[in-house]
Amino acid sequence: MNFDTMTTFAVISFLLVVSPGPNGVLFLKTVPTYGKRSGMGNLIGIFTATYVHGALSFFGLSAIILSSATLFMVIKVTGALYLAFLGIKALLQVVKKNDNTTEKIKESITVKRKKRTDFSSFVEGFLTQILNPKVSMFYLAAFPQLIDFQNSAIVDIFLLVSIHSFTIFIWFTGFIFILGKSTKMLQSNYLQKIVQSFTGTVFLYFSYKILSVESKS
Repeated sequence: MNFDTMTTFAVISFLLVVSPGPNGVLFLKTVPTYGKRSGMGNLIGIFTATYVHGALSFFGLSAIILSSATLFMVIKVTGALYLAFLGIKALLQVVKKNDNTTEKIKESITVKRKKRTDFSSFVEGFLTQILNPKVSMFYLAAFPQLIDFQNSAIVDIFLLVSIHSFTIFIWFTGFIFILGKSTKMLQSNYLQKIVQSFTGTVFLYFSYKILSVESKS
Protein backbone atom coordinates (compact mmCIF):
# COMPACT_ATOMS: atom_id res chain seq x y z
CA MET A 1 0.00 0.00 0.00
CA ASN A 2 1.42 3.36 -1.03
CA PHE A 3 1.75 6.55 1.00
CA ASP A 4 -0.83 8.45 -1.09
CA THR A 5 -3.50 5.88 -0.31
CA MET A 6 -2.83 6.08 3.42
CA THR A 7 -2.78 9.88 3.35
CA THR A 8 -6.06 10.09 1.46
CA PHE A 9 -7.72 7.64 3.83
CA ALA A 10 -6.35 9.52 6.84
CA VAL A 11 -7.76 12.83 5.59
CA ILE A 12 -11.19 11.36 4.87
CA SER A 13 -11.18 9.57 8.24
CA PHE A 14 -10.34 12.77 10.07
CA LEU A 15 -13.15 14.66 8.35
CA LEU A 16 -15.61 11.91 9.23
CA VAL A 17 -14.52 11.94 12.87
CA VAL A 18 -14.74 15.71 13.37
CA SER A 19 -18.09 16.04 11.60
CA PRO A 20 -21.13 16.00 13.95
CA GLY A 21 -22.61 12.57 14.63
CA PRO A 22 -23.85 10.14 17.29
CA ASN A 23 -20.42 9.80 18.93
CA GLY A 24 -20.12 13.49 19.71
CA VAL A 25 -23.64 13.56 21.10
CA LEU A 26 -22.85 10.53 23.28
CA PHE A 27 -19.89 12.31 24.89
CA LEU A 28 -21.94 15.47 25.38
CA LYS A 29 -24.35 13.35 27.39
CA THR A 30 -21.87 11.10 29.20
CA VAL A 31 -19.04 13.35 30.40
CA PRO A 32 -21.08 16.03 32.22
CA THR A 33 -23.33 13.35 33.74
CA TYR A 34 -20.95 10.51 34.63
CA GLY A 35 -17.47 12.04 34.33
CA LYS A 36 -14.37 11.65 32.17
CA ARG A 37 -13.73 8.03 33.21
CA SER A 38 -17.11 6.99 31.86
CA GLY A 39 -16.42 9.00 28.71
CA MET A 40 -13.19 7.04 28.19
CA GLY A 41 -15.19 3.83 28.62
CA ASN A 42 -17.46 5.00 25.80
CA LEU A 43 -14.41 5.78 23.71
CA ILE A 44 -12.86 2.33 24.14
CA GLY A 45 -16.16 0.80 23.06
CA ILE A 46 -16.27 3.01 19.97
CA PHE A 47 -12.62 2.17 19.23
CA THR A 48 -13.35 -1.57 19.37
CA ALA A 49 -16.50 -1.35 17.26
CA THR A 50 -14.60 0.49 14.52
CA TYR A 51 -12.45 -2.59 13.89
CA VAL A 52 -15.60 -4.70 13.65
CA HIS A 53 -17.03 -2.28 11.08
CA GLY A 54 -13.84 -2.41 9.03
CA ALA A 55 -13.72 -6.21 8.99
CA LEU A 56 -17.37 -6.62 8.07
CA SER A 57 -17.15 -4.03 5.29
CA PHE A 58 -13.99 -5.49 3.77
CA PHE A 59 -15.18 -9.10 3.70
CA GLY A 60 -18.61 -8.01 2.46
CA LEU A 61 -17.08 -6.04 -0.42
CA SER A 62 -14.76 -8.92 -1.25
CA ALA A 63 -17.76 -11.21 -1.62
CA ILE A 64 -19.48 -8.68 -3.90
CA ILE A 65 -16.43 -8.46 -6.16
CA LEU A 66 -16.42 -12.21 -6.61
CA SER A 67 -20.11 -12.20 -7.54
CA SER A 68 -20.48 -9.11 -9.75
CA ALA A 69 -18.04 -6.53 -11.14
CA THR A 70 -20.98 -4.34 -12.21
CA LEU A 71 -22.46 -4.31 -8.72
CA PHE A 72 -19.07 -3.35 -7.31
CA MET A 73 -18.90 -0.41 -9.74
CA VAL A 74 -22.36 0.70 -8.60
CA ILE A 75 -21.13 0.63 -4.99
CA LYS A 76 -18.11 2.76 -5.92
CA VAL A 77 -20.29 5.42 -7.55
CA THR A 78 -22.77 5.28 -4.66
CA GLY A 79 -19.88 5.75 -2.25
CA ALA A 80 -18.73 8.85 -4.10
CA LEU A 81 -22.27 10.23 -4.01
CA TYR A 82 -22.40 9.54 -0.29
CA LEU A 83 -19.25 11.61 0.25
CA ALA A 84 -20.95 14.40 -1.71
CA PHE A 85 -23.99 14.05 0.54
CA LEU A 86 -21.80 14.44 3.64
CA GLY A 87 -20.20 17.52 2.11
CA ILE A 88 -23.50 19.18 1.26
CA LYS A 89 -24.92 18.30 4.68
CA ALA A 90 -21.92 19.89 6.41
CA LEU A 91 -22.22 23.08 4.36
CA LEU A 92 -25.95 23.30 5.05
CA GLN A 93 -25.19 23.10 8.77
CA VAL A 94 -23.13 26.27 8.42
CA VAL A 95 -26.14 28.32 7.30
CA LYS A 96 -28.60 26.87 9.82
CA LYS A 97 -29.83 29.39 12.33
CA ASN A 98 -30.27 27.05 15.31
CA ASP A 99 -27.19 25.64 16.98
CA ASN A 100 -28.29 22.28 18.40
CA THR A 101 -24.80 21.33 19.58
CA THR A 102 -24.53 24.39 21.78
CA GLU A 103 -27.97 23.76 23.24
CA LYS A 104 -27.06 20.16 24.07
CA ILE A 105 -23.90 21.29 25.85
CA LYS A 106 -25.83 23.82 27.92
CA GLU A 107 -28.41 21.21 28.85
CA SER A 108 -25.75 18.62 29.72
CA ILE A 109 -23.82 20.77 32.19
CA THR A 110 -26.95 21.21 34.31
CA VAL A 111 -27.22 17.46 34.97
CA LYS A 112 -25.87 16.18 38.30
CA ARG A 113 -22.86 13.83 38.24
CA LYS A 114 -23.83 10.16 38.58
CA LYS A 115 -21.96 6.83 38.69
CA ARG A 116 -22.03 3.68 36.58
CA THR A 117 -19.76 0.75 35.76
CA ASP A 118 -16.93 0.87 33.23
CA PHE A 119 -18.49 -2.08 31.41
CA SER A 120 -21.76 -0.20 30.95
CA SER A 121 -19.86 2.72 29.45
CA PHE A 122 -17.96 0.38 27.12
CA VAL A 123 -21.15 -1.33 25.91
CA GLU A 124 -22.87 2.02 25.31
CA GLY A 125 -19.95 3.25 23.19
CA PHE A 126 -19.68 -0.05 21.31
CA LEU A 127 -23.38 -0.12 20.45
CA THR A 128 -23.41 3.54 19.44
CA GLN A 129 -20.62 2.92 16.91
CA ILE A 130 -21.63 -0.53 15.65
CA LEU A 131 -25.20 0.66 14.98
CA ASN A 132 -24.04 3.88 13.32
CA PRO A 133 -24.86 3.64 9.57
CA LYS A 134 -22.57 6.60 8.93
CA VAL A 135 -19.54 4.40 9.68
CA SER A 136 -20.75 1.48 7.56
CA MET A 137 -21.35 3.81 4.62
CA PHE A 138 -17.93 5.36 5.14
CA TYR A 139 -16.18 2.04 4.61
CA LEU A 140 -18.41 1.15 1.67
CA ALA A 141 -17.51 4.52 0.17
CA ALA A 142 -13.79 4.61 0.96
CA PHE A 143 -12.59 1.02 0.57
CA PRO A 144 -13.62 0.57 -3.08
CA GLN A 145 -11.81 3.77 -4.06
CA LEU A 146 -8.54 3.02 -2.28
CA ILE A 147 -8.06 -0.73 -2.07
CA ASP A 148 -7.08 -3.21 -4.76
CA PHE A 149 -9.14 -6.13 -3.50
CA GLN A 150 -7.29 -8.55 -5.75
CA ASN A 151 -3.85 -7.79 -4.32
CA SER A 152 -4.36 -6.20 -0.89
CA ALA A 153 -3.34 -8.18 2.15
CA ILE A 154 -5.20 -8.29 5.45
CA VAL A 155 -2.42 -6.21 6.98
CA ASP A 156 -3.29 -3.36 4.57
CA ILE A 157 -6.90 -3.37 5.71
CA PHE A 158 -5.83 -3.53 9.34
CA LEU A 159 -3.57 -0.52 8.77
CA LEU A 160 -6.35 1.61 7.25
CA VAL A 161 -8.85 0.70 9.96
CA SER A 162 -6.18 1.45 12.57
CA ILE A 163 -5.70 4.93 11.07
CA HIS A 164 -9.43 5.57 11.47
CA SER A 165 -9.60 4.01 14.95
CA PHE A 166 -6.66 5.96 16.36
CA THR A 167 -7.96 9.17 14.78
CA ILE A 168 -11.18 8.59 16.71
CA PHE A 169 -9.26 7.83 19.90
CA ILE A 170 -7.00 10.90 19.73
CA TRP A 171 -9.73 13.33 18.68
CA PHE A 172 -12.30 12.28 21.26
CA THR A 173 -9.73 11.98 24.06
CA GLY A 174 -9.14 15.69 23.54
CA PHE A 175 -12.89 16.25 23.27
CA ILE A 176 -13.49 14.47 26.59
CA PHE A 177 -10.74 16.47 28.30
CA ILE A 178 -12.09 19.80 27.03
CA LEU A 179 -15.67 18.85 27.86
CA GLY A 180 -14.59 17.83 31.35
CA LYS A 181 -12.76 21.12 31.96
CA SER A 182 -14.69 23.74 30.03
CA THR A 183 -17.41 24.08 27.41
CA LYS A 184 -16.49 27.55 26.17
CA MET A 185 -14.57 26.33 23.13
CA LEU A 186 -17.32 23.88 22.18
CA GLN A 187 -19.92 26.65 22.38
CA SER A 188 -18.10 28.80 19.83
CA ASN A 189 -20.41 29.17 16.82
CA TYR A 190 -17.58 30.66 14.78
CA LEU A 191 -15.27 27.67 15.37
CA GLN A 192 -18.04 25.20 14.57
CA LYS A 193 -18.81 26.97 11.29
CA ILE A 194 -15.14 26.93 10.25
CA VAL A 195 -14.89 23.18 10.89
CA GLN A 196 -18.15 22.50 9.05
CA SER A 197 -17.17 24.62 6.05
CA PHE A 198 -13.77 22.97 5.71
CA THR A 199 -15.21 19.47 6.17
CA GLY A 200 -17.97 20.01 3.60
CA THR A 201 -15.61 21.44 1.00
CA VAL A 202 -13.08 18.61 1.24
CA PHE A 203 -15.77 15.91 1.14
CA LEU A 204 -17.14 17.46 -2.06
CA TYR A 205 -13.64 17.61 -3.52
CA PHE A 206 -13.00 13.90 -2.94
CA SER A 207 -16.42 13.03 -4.34
CA TYR A 208 -15.70 15.06 -7.48
CA LYS A 209 -12.33 13.36 -7.97
CA ILE A 210 -13.83 9.89 -7.62
CA LEU A 211 -16.72 10.57 -10.00
CA SER A 212 -14.35 12.16 -12.52
CA VAL A 213 -12.16 9.03 -12.59
CA GLU A 214 -15.17 6.72 -12.91
CA SER A 215 -16.64 8.75 -15.80
CA LYS A 216 -13.37 8.47 -17.76
CA SER A 217 -12.93 4.74 -17.14
